[in-house]
Amino acid sequence: MKIEQIQGPGVQLLLDDIDTDRIIPARFLRCVSFDGLGEHAFEDDRQQDPQHPFNDSSYREAKILIGGRNFGCGSSREHAPQSLMRWGLQAIVAESFAEIFFGNCTALGIPAVTASRVDLAKLAQVVASDPTTELTLDLTSLQLSGGGVTVPVSMPDGPRNALVTGEWDFLGQLLANKSQIKERAAGLPYLNQFAI
Repeated sequence: MKIEQIQGPGVQLLLDDIDTDRIIPARFLRCVSFDGLGEHAFEDDRQQDPQHPFNDSSYREAKILIGGRNFGCGSSREHAPQSLMRWGLQAIVAESFAEIFFGNCTALGIPAVTASRVDLAKLAQVVASDPTTELTLDLTSLQLSGGGVTVPVSMPDGPRNALVTGEWDFLGQLLANKSQIKERAAGLPYLNQFAI
């Protein structure tokens, strides 16, 4: 599936060094599947701060998260981007990302783009003033716009190209090429004994 554009309301969490333990606390990692993780995104932060944006029903339809510097630092768990995706988020824009978190986002088809702090503050203000404002993240033009504000965003070429061409979805690629895989496997003597 090609991902060229994400549209929808936003939610602002313009804080620095949000680690994966805050995104999804460790006690929720015992799950067999990732189902149900979304409801526990930022669980501890939400309990400690009733004003947390993820507690505010105005942001429940948000598709784009506006974060700060070093978003997703800490452990390498895939559960963190999984919980955000299952909460309903489809893209994240921040000043910077922890490398493993960024890679996990890309592998899940979640664009993780960067913007300057000044531009993030502008976007956060747009979202705070009207949580229903539709934002548009365009990966082809590398722009994020909404509420009369348009800001440039950036993303390394490799991950961006993988998203816009659909190559991020490795399972989808395998399924789409099933006949070629069978043909190739049939020509390998050591695989002839297995049914594919």
